[in-house]
Amino acid sequence: MSVPKRSEGAGVGKWMRQMGWRHLAGIAAVLFSLFPIVFVVSAAFNPVGSLSSTELYPTGASTGNFVDLFTRTAFSRWYVNSVVIALTASSAGVFLSVLAAYAFSRMRFAGRRVGLMALLLIQMFPQFLAVVTIYLLFAGIGDFYPSFGLDSPWGLMLLYLGGALGVGTWLMKGFLDTVPRELDESAVMDGATHAQTFFRITLPLIAPILAVTALLGFIGTINEVLLANVFLRSDDSKTLAVGLYGLIAGQRNANFGMFCAGSLLTAIPTVLVFQSLQRYIVSGLTAGAVKG
Repeated sequence: MSVPKRSEGAGVGKWMRQMGWRHLAGIAAVLFSLFPIVFVVSAAFNPVGSLSSTELYPTGASTGNFVDLFTRTAFSRWYVNSVVIALTASSAGVFLSVLAAYAFSRMRFAGRRVGLMALLLIQMFPQFLAVVTIYLLFAGIGDFYPSFGLDSPWGLMLLYLGGALGVGTWLMKGFLDTVPRELDESAVMDGATHAQTFFRITLPLIAPILAVTALLGFIGTINEVLLANVFLRSDDSKTLAVGLYGLIAGQRNANFGMFCAGSLLTAIPTVLVFQSLQRYIVSGLTAGAVKG
């Protein structure tokens, strides 16, 4: 009877050495990543709504922070501004980036290599370094076109487009290089125009990288706070990031509950965009961009 016990213990020890430690590491990583989420949820439903009274395991629950967020602030306006700016900027950024990437990947022209290197080098410098220049530039634009000047969502969209163009172009250019040129040549020989080849042949094949670029652009835009805080001044034109930052900038302890409630609601558009684009990302990883 002692032999099975020793063999069973040896089997458990072998499993722990080979696989068990991986499960333990995975569980620890999950608990570590869930800790801030649980704390934010606890703070959002904390009846007192202050940082000092927030605990990981709340003793009570209330929706007062959500009610105060909508009644005491312009949160609804911030929400609409952020979603509109993020969707418009990411969609326009993807469209402009894919046009530029297609030109760099498929065409040969003077300054092609210099242009690619310039896009890469410009991305090495944070956009915030040019905040003074950007401020003066859009202040001058606002004198002639107020809708695209300072303190306007449309002007902020233009600012985000300039920052996202370089990254998106490089990502899509590398993906386009993997698509055989013979597909374009065959379509042209069959009578298709360059526009038809681009929209009907090339774009469906690079749907995964379009989805990834759109998702990154949306997340980066809706979470950006530095430039938006300098660019937007009035309460009605603020985005979610700027508005929520203002809640805790001066009195962090008192408005912490409303800040966490707003953070939970801010995550909803990002989750919805990810769910809508997930099938394109997964299909690209499993099937590849080009078949057969």
